[in-house]
Amino acid sequence: MASAGDDSEHSSQAQDARLIVDAIPTLAWSARSDGSADFFNQRWLDYTGLSAEQARDWGWTVALHSDDLNGLVNYWRSVLASGAPGEIEGRLRRSDGVYRWFLFRATPSFDNDGKVVRWFGTNTDIEDRKLAEGLLSGENLVLEMTAEGESLESILEALCRVVEQTASGCCCSIILIDPSGSTILQAIAPSLPPSYNDRFPGVPVNREGGPCTEAARSKKQVIVSDVASDTQWDTYGWRTAALTHGLRACWSTTILGSKGLVLGTFAVYWREPRSPTQQDQKIIEQMTHLASIAIDRKRNEAALKQSESRFRLIVDAVPGMVCTLNAAGEVELLNRQVLEYFGKTAEELKNWATSDAVHPDDLPRVIVTWKRSIESGQPYVLELRQRRADGVYRWFQSRALPARGTKGRITGWYMLLTDIDDRKRAEDTLRSNEQSLRLIVDSIPGFVSTANAAGEVELVNRQVLEYFGKTTEELKNWATSDALHPDDLPRMTDAYRHSIETGRPRDVETRSRGADGVYRWFHLRSRPQLDAEGRVVRWYTLATDIDKRKRAEAELEKAFEEIKRLKDRLHDENVALREQIDQAFMFEEIVGSSPSLKTVLSSVVKVAPTDSTVLITGETGTGKELIARAIHKGSQRAGQAFISVNCAAIPSSLIASELFGHEKGAFTGALQRRQGRFELAHSGTIFLDEVGDLPVETQIALLRVLQERQFERVGGSRVITIDVRIIAATNRDLAAAIASGTFRADLFYRLNIFPIDVPPLRQRREDIPMLVEYFVKRYAEKARKQISKIDKNTLKLCQSYHWPGNIRELQNIIERSVILSTGDTFWIDEGWLSSQGARRLESPTPLTQTLQNHEKELIEEALAESRGKVAGPNGAAARLGIPRSTLDLRIKQLNIKKHTFR
Repeated sequence: MASAGDDSEHSSQAQDARLIVDAIPTLAWSARSDGSADFFNQRWLDYTGLSAEQARDWGWTVALHSDDLNGLVNYWRSVLASGAPGEIEGRLRRSDGVYRWFLFRATPSFDNDGKVVRWFGTNTDIEDRKLAEGLLSGENLVLEMTAEGESLESILEALCRVVEQTASGCCCSIILIDPSGSTILQAIAPSLPPSYNDRFPGVPVNREGGPCTEAARSKKQVIVSDVASDTQWDTYGWRTAALTHGLRACWSTTILGSKGLVLGTFAVYWREPRSPTQQDQKIIEQMTHLASIAIDRKRNEAALKQSESRFRLIVDAVPGMVCTLNAAGEVELLNRQVLEYFGKTAEELKNWATSDAVHPDDLPRVIVTWKRSIESGQPYVLELRQRRADGVYRWFQSRALPARGTKGRITGWYMLLTDIDDRKRAEDTLRSNEQSLRLIVDSIPGFVSTANAAGEVELVNRQVLEYFGKTTEELKNWATSDALHPDDLPRMTDAYRHSIETGRPRDVETRSRGADGVYRWFHLRSRPQLDAEGRVVRWYTLATDIDKRKRAEAELEKAFEEIKRLKDRLHDENVALREQIDQAFMFEEIVGSSPSLKTVLSSVVKVAPTDSTVLITGETGTGKELIARAIHKGSQRAGQAFISVNCAAIPSSLIASELFGHEKGAFTGALQRRQGRFELAHSGTIFLDEVGDLPVETQIALLRVLQERQFERVGGSRVITIDVRIIAATNRDLAAAIASGTFRADLFYRLNIFPIDVPPLRQRREDIPMLVEYFVKRYAEKARKQISKIDKNTLKLCQSYHWPGNIRELQNIIERSVILSTGDTFWIDEGWLSSQGARRLESPTPLTQTLQNHEKELIEEALAESRGKVAGPNGAAARLGIPRSTLDLRIKQLNIKKHTFR
């Protein structure tokens, strides 16, 4: 059993784990086995703006892009069905309403039976990567299509589709304007209806025909966030045409060529009102840049055929770094952007291999790659750092394509240098995040390792290396080393081979040897990573130290054996004890045949089979508990416990704890939780002897038990329900106690469901000879004496005596006589009996009233001496030696006026 310290440690570890998860630079979550989410780290909640309650279960799907919702949810359900890890890309809404691309990854957690019990996952932001990939793809596509001689219309259409794929849900168009800048030549929009596009060709730029003509005319970006509410575009019907085709927003940006010439406009349409974000503007800027390159290049290619001199101007007008080289790879022509970037002349750059144009760390690799391409004639794509005129190095993608003559021989090389510094920084950030995740893995309190599909170790975390004191290379040969206990090695090898062959997860326990040579028990859990076709591509293993648990299990098993031994011994002792109890109860059987006793026994027979509450009254020593046990034995609860409580023998301050139990710390000295008598009597019978002596506050609690069969332990708040039969007994006059306010009337009525009055011995004189004979035999056997007859005078004396102590007094007198007896005849000394030979006369005043009067006199005397003061060292409570609260209660109950003593 775990100690409180262990619980505190586990709680601290759980809090630390939560802080670690919240500190992970990614969005993390977990889900139940059915796929419903039950946890999101703080970064996830901060990003989406959702609360934990809103995101729980399937609520997180509200943050998914509508175009991705069905596909992602269906894929998640397929992953749940397969029980294998999975990943998918989708867009997740940020708290400000902006959607960003994320990589959704999910990994299952299994129990010992291989059943999925939880899912753990992350959402990694790949927006920059997706954007960079999309834009780079578009740029490469433009270059490839341009190099392959594709038409300008095809290139621009491809650019539109790149944007539509990058910013899902939009429609793009590029409007080309004639070189004079006065008329629209062509509208290229692959996703817009022809009936809308056909409106533009031939429209004069200076006519107010919509955002595109306005952008071309003003050379400024025109943003129409809500077409329906912006009435300035009613001229020539553009607004009506846009709304008719379901277009609710339009962002039109001028495509400027060299020297600020308007080449056309690039427009993004949306089917809901929307304003461009910073990310949207970045995409628009890049696309207009690429469109400008494509348009300019095509027009320049046309002009190049007319004039070689104009070729240089066209190349210089291209907003990119362009180089041409001869077949040997020597620089021939550099455009203006190259010269401006490097701050060098063309002659200086011809010796780039020996200058500082390329970062010294990249230069050898660039030279080798370039020479290989020259020799093989193969294109190349290379990333390198190049020094700007101000001394700053920036990352570029160098893409070189060969130009071939009619015979297929290389006549030259064309090179485009594209600035990818922003993309590289994004990649560095991602790499840094991966390193952070590696640090987190190294901080996991467990041994983590990965292996390839063949089961060969690839990566282990720091804890593995520190525990074994070996390198990763040494651990790759674990099957032939001393890493595993020799007794466990065959079993581990078989389990490992079976998992590799079947692709099934494995959970095994084994002993591993630490660097100190000590073997410890570990639980190894390996899970496969599958590709899209269900093939294993990697194995992930987590080894958890369970040595303490295994040792505890061994100790627990020993403890169980000891408990079993003690249980068997206790059973044997219990059997013997029951035999003794049965024998003792046999001597305690009710003895007598008088009519009054028969009446009592008749009542016992009738009430015993029921569960009704019984109130037994009678003088002290008449055998009320014996009647209670007889009722219990004759009931259906006879096989359960019979708990007897003498309410008068327990201090009033402890009676509630004794009856109902208490919680740990409920009062001074309550060092542990304790069950009360009512709990111990559950399913059985509880006998409350001297119930008339219960304090008033305990009477209230007892009343609730009688009414609802429920109570709380002292110091506790949990309601405990019991099934118990209650039998109460008293020798007090409860009617007088009710009249004096010391006993509750409602409790009396609850207890007095079936009253039984046990007659005193003086009313059963015909039973006295039988009782004398029974007790003589019992105590003679106990004292090992031979008593064969009873003196006749003794019997007469016993029958004539009024027995104020009833059967208990008779029992004590007989036991004393047996002890003093020396012969075989039993006799009683008349002097042992009470000097009051006459029958007890009824007192004109009830005993309870007499006691109350005396108590009242004592309290009034103490109040008079303390001048009406109850508390304090000189108060009435201190003089009487009782608590102040008790004295206040008795003053109220006895109707004493304190102010009369001041």
